Amino acid sequence: METDLTVAARAPALARRLADVEVAASVVMTSKARALAAAGHRVISLAVGEPDFDTPPHAIEAAHAAALAGDTHYPPQDGTPALKAAVQRKFRRDNGLEYALDEIMVANGGKQIIINAFLATIDPGDEVVIPAPYWISYADQAKLAGARPVFVPCPQNNGFKLRPEDLEAAITPRTKWLVLNSPNNPSGAALSADELRGLGAVLARHPQVWVLSDDMYEHMVYGDFAFATLAQVCPDLRDRVLTVNGASKTYAMTGWRVGFCGGPKHLIKAMVNMQGQLTSGVCTVAQAAAAAALDGPQDLVRERAAIYRERRDLVVAELNKARGIVCHRPEGAFYVYPNIAGCLGKTSASGRRIETDLDFVLALLEEQHVAAVHGAAYGMSPYFRVSYATSTDDLREACRRIQAFCAALA
Repeated sequence: METDLTVAARAPALARRLADVEVAASVVMTSKARALAAAGHRVISLAVGEPDFDTPPHAIEAAHAAALAGDTHYPPQDGTPALKAAVQRKFRRDNGLEYALDEIMVANGGKQIIINAFLATIDPGDEVVIPAPYWISYADQAKLAGARPVFVPCPQNNGFKLRPEDLEAAITPRTKWLVLNSPNNPSGAALSADELRGLGAVLARHPQVWVLSDDMYEHMVYGDFAFATLAQVCPDLRDRVLTVNGASKTYAMTGWRVGFCGGPKHLIKAMVNMQGQLTSGVCTVAQAAAAAALDGPQDLVRERAAIYRERRDLVVAELNKARGIVCHRPEGAFYVYPNIAGCLGKTSASGRRIETDLDFVLALLEEQHVAAVHGAAYGMSPYFRVSYATSTDDLREACRRIQAFCAALA
């Protein structure tokens, strides 16, 4: 029987650019978890960055009404007028940002906005500064666009946050973009207005650098922390900041695939042109749903944020009870990023040697049936990412299993 490798050996060659692009570790771990579940095991997945809530009913109703009304034809490449107007109101209401309609575009999720921006601006040899730990796709998309990712470590003793002096040291004449993700995936760290102003002072000295402000988790901040975004607190940088957001996390609309952004007109125009070659416009009924979510009641957003806060506090407390784990308490998102240095160099109950954070998460999945993602995938070890966007009961049980796994390490 032929294998995939033997078939591939006879086929025409694939593009060399794929050599540096990997399948996301969260996808790999989710696939492994599903395989174990299919074999009859009770698997708890903490690997997926997806709200466990449902899309608001009024958004679903808006999509249904749009479909019944015949809004099922090709959409404008930059977004429907109704959704762009709703995005304009959202930026004004939530962020104090004023964007003209031709400074706004809609795409198939935040991920497409990022690749649109990179492909529209990056030339071979350009550099993209990415604070680490980082969402996996930033680096891979930079590579696909021909850039070299430049990683800036943001260690736990700095709260996993980028410092102005570290940003200054990373910028070179080839720097084209800085990526800021706050609250951050995977660490949950969020930058305050003052911290953003400190970074803005550095960026003011480097006018060749675009800034991608990924605000996808903006409504998931806890306690007294107040969300801020760069274009809001550093208005002098507005003409080179791309503010990225979407419906997926805030409104539990991951499957609808609607992202949006605001930025300078000439950049948006170039990105719309790029999107026209890649995918064209976004599903019309999904845009109707997103517009309804943005313009509709926002109480649900606050209620769900309160639930996430309770889950964060639970997970941080329980993971800090696990032998060998130290878990930082983040400001936002729905992730924690525990340090497992105290677990390395030991052997699991089944005899597996734990030398890396990848060894840790694989053994944890195999022995306790808890899925998480290793820190090396996000550019910083020895950590692992836990998503607490799942039920409180599952979180309690998952933490109990993690504690048991760590207690058995010898």
